[in-house]
Amino acid sequence: MARQERAIRTRRMILEAAAQMFNDLGYEATTIGELIDRVQVTRGGLYFHFTSKEQLARAVLAEAVTFEGLTPQALKLQEWADLALLLAHRVPREPLLRASISLAVDPKARVMFGTRWPDWVSVGTDLLEKAKQRGELLCHVEPAVTARVFVGAWTGVALVSETLSDHDLSEEISQLLALVLPNTAIPGVLAKLDTSPCRAGRLLQQVRAVPECGRTHRTDEMFGPSAADTGAASH
Repeated sequence: MARQERAIRTRRMILEAAAQMFNDLGYEATTIGELIDRVQVTRGGLYFHFTSKEQLARAVLAEAVTFEGLTPQALKLQEWADLALLLAHRVPREPLLRASISLAVDPKARVMFGTRWPDWVSVGTDLLEKAKQRGELLCHVEPAVTARVFVGAWTGVALVSETLSDHDLSEEISQLLALVLPNTAIPGVLAKLDTSPCRAGRLLQQVRAVPECGRTHRTDEMFGPSAADTGAASH
């Protein structure tokens, strides 16, 4: 058991180091040799977990669709907003999530591995369709179109925010939601939504305070099947 736990920690350490290199250097400039130097493992030790740079990139993308901190809410539209806020809180703090964006906007990596944007669109569509079924959305709102446009807008805001040192991504996404939601939610629902930039931190604190064995993780019952469940990674 101790050996297995050590192997899991080593794999995670390698993956996070590779993600940081993808962020700092880009996919093309990242090398296995420098990665070995950074994590101080033998070449054989690294190849035990990952046989190539390509496999490392795929492993990073495999972790891109994440729901940590997301909990069932009375309003499905609140869950949709929460997911956007949670990612905004976590991306600047978690190299793996940042690297999934870096790989997606890297032309060569995108051609080789695709992106997880279709999966995020699928997740958003599912939540918005459920919100519409519950009467939370304005009658003209099309869930699939809204989800697709919002994923694009969220990504664009994240990329711009990263270049502006005085801008916080959580605040930027909170402002994006303030622009989008009045054209999405019926007035009665809009008044009940919490899109504060501090909300994600509170949600994560609550979830992380619960022991792992007692947590409610993302389920198909909560979100419905998506491309992420089948391991798809398309453009």
